[in-house]
Amino acid sequence: TDSPKKAKDAQKDTKAPQTPKVTDTPKKAKDAQISEKTPKKTVKNGIIIEDLVEGTGEACKNGNGVGMYYRGNLKTSKKAFDACQSGKPFRFKLGAGNVIKGWDLGVLGMKVGGKRRLTIPSVMGYGKRGAPPDIPPNSTLVFDVECKFIYKGE
Repeated sequence: TDSPKKAKDAQKDTKAPQTPKVTDTPKKAKDAQISEKTPKKTVKNGIIIEDLVEGTGEACKNGNGVGMYYRGNLKTSKKAFDACQSGKPFRFKLGAGNVIKGWDLGVLGMKVGGKRRLTIPSVMGYGKRGAPPDIPPNSTLVFDVECKFIYKGE
C-alpha cells in the first residue's frame, strides 16, 4: 500500500521542479527580446522614449522643421485625445517651443521613418491646467510618433 503512494509523491516531486524551469525560461527570453527591440531611455524631467523603429538618414536637430504623424493617449485611461495619422503630417519647428516641451525633447534625434513612443509626465505636457475638455489636469500623456520628413527653416 505504501508503494503507490510513494510513486505518486515521487511523480509530484519530479514534475514540480520541471514546470517552473520550463515557464521561467520563455518569459525571461521574451523579456530580453522586448527590451532589446524597444530600448527605453528616460530624459529630462522623466520623459520616457522608446524607439520602436529606427529611421534612416539625417537626425532631427533643434531649429529643423519636422513633419510628424502621431496619436496621443492619456496614460491612465488609454483614451485617445488627438491624432494625425494620414494625409498632411503635422509640421513644427523643433526646439522653438511651438509644441509641448515633451515633444521638443522627445522628437530630438529621430530620423526620417523612425517611430517612437513618448511617455510625457504632466510637467512636460499640459501641467496643472491640462487642456480641457480632452486632457485633464496633471495628465501623463503617451504619444506614438513617426517622423515623416525634416526640412530647413520655418
